[in-house]
Amino acid sequence: MDNMMALWMFATVFVVLLSGFPVAFALSGTALAFAGLGLLLGNFDIAFLNALPNRLYGIIGNETLIAVPLFVFMGVMLERSRIAESLLEAMTNLFGTLRGGLGIAVTLVGMLMAASTGIVGATVVTMGLLSLPTMLRKNYDPAVACGTICASGTLGQIIPPSIVLVLLGDIISTAYQQAQLDMGVFAPESISVGDLFAGALLPGLGLVAMYLIYIALLAWLRPNLMPAAEQNARLEPGFYRSLLFSLAPPLILILSVLGSIIGGLATPTEAASVGAFGAIILAFAKCELNLATLQEVMRSTTQTTSMVFLILIGAALFSLVFRGFEGDELIVNLLSDLPGGEFGAVFSVMLVMFFLGFVLDFIEITFVVVPIVGPVLLAMGIDPVWLGIMIALNLQTSFLTPPFGFALFYLRGVAPAEVSTGQIYKGVMPFIAIQLIMLAVLAYWPQLATWLPTQIYNDAL
Repeated sequence: MDNMMALWMFATVFVVLLSGFPVAFALSGTALAFAGLGLLLGNFDIAFLNALPNRLYGIIGNETLIAVPLFVFMGVMLERSRIAESLLEAMTNLFGTLRGGLGIAVTLVGMLMAASTGIVGATVVTMGLLSLPTMLRKNYDPAVACGTICASGTLGQIIPPSIVLVLLGDIISTAYQQAQLDMGVFAPESISVGDLFAGALLPGLGLVAMYLIYIALLAWLRPNLMPAAEQNARLEPGFYRSLLFSLAPPLILILSVLGSIIGGLATPTEAASVGAFGAIILAFAKCELNLATLQEVMRSTTQTTSMVFLILIGAALFSLVFRGFEGDELIVNLLSDLPGGEFGAVFSVMLVMFFLGFVLDFIEITFVVVPIVGPVLLAMGIDPVWLGIMIALNLQTSFLTPPFGFALFYLRGVAPAEVSTGQIYKGVMPFIAIQLIMLAVLAYWPQLATWLPTQIYNDAL
């Protein structure tokens, strides 16, 4: 009976989320409703709710999660300081004379913006406003142009510093410790956000390389879809000086943030504060910093951070009630009984997450699904860093998969009227396939995610 209540609870929250009700209130409201029903039926222990204050204190006092508002601030400030505009103009001039050059430029700028901001929405909207009109004016196929912008914008999911990796790092670390405690290890090891940042570098860069190869092949096989620009801006005086001044600031900021984390010089929170301060300096240097801009950035940062932490609190309540109905035991039994052992369990979870990505946001999947299945998978002996990167790559597809892919919505909101929604959907399909191929490569070759953290931290994860 308890197991059935856990299943009904999960199904109910799924339906409520689909209705468009705010995520945090959907999670907490469903949990409280089922807890009350369980108390009436006599199959729920109120002691699980008594643990909520400790959970909330743990969330608010978590030093790692302080990195979230700092990274959000950095991203929003860089967006307002028009770093992307300068980068895109420089890259377009550099690659524009090649077939598919604009597509290559958009992808590379998307990669740099991902490593600078880590915010998918800001990147897609900015790139859509700046590059889509130019690509259409240069006779690029609308579907190809839209697909390139959406896919490059979602690189902020996997290329550090990423908000997703910060949140996943905290959740995977908790799940890893829980799995060890369940196995009788009372001095559990832990993983850090830095481990996930290091683990995501090679898969993230590999994904960028696959995007570029696809664009180059498409431009070679079907040049009419991605024609080259006629004007060669590289011949203009002062071009390379302008290119250097466009590339240097974001690259220095990226190296400062990532280098300090991966090199062990700073925690993610300390590095995020360096990034936030660096973004202020860049905005000041570009004469884009004023009181109105600072107020707008602070307001946007507060809204995003409040949303994330409110969802975290709702997810904590949902997780407690789900455990109170023995939902964790149900998940253990379900995954343990699957054919194929560890591979079958991981494949099933990844498949479920992929299909949930069609209708749910990555935050909803991260806070609802990962805390439930994470301890079970990690108790099977699966590497936590590899699992975290697999989940991050999988969640990245949720931004692109129709009908509710958020990157598609972001671009639809800024795309010209002559670009149809069908063309946007068509354009992202090859990039979804590329991401699935990257997932398969990482599944076959886990060292792609685990080698770099092992080398850097000398830790046999």
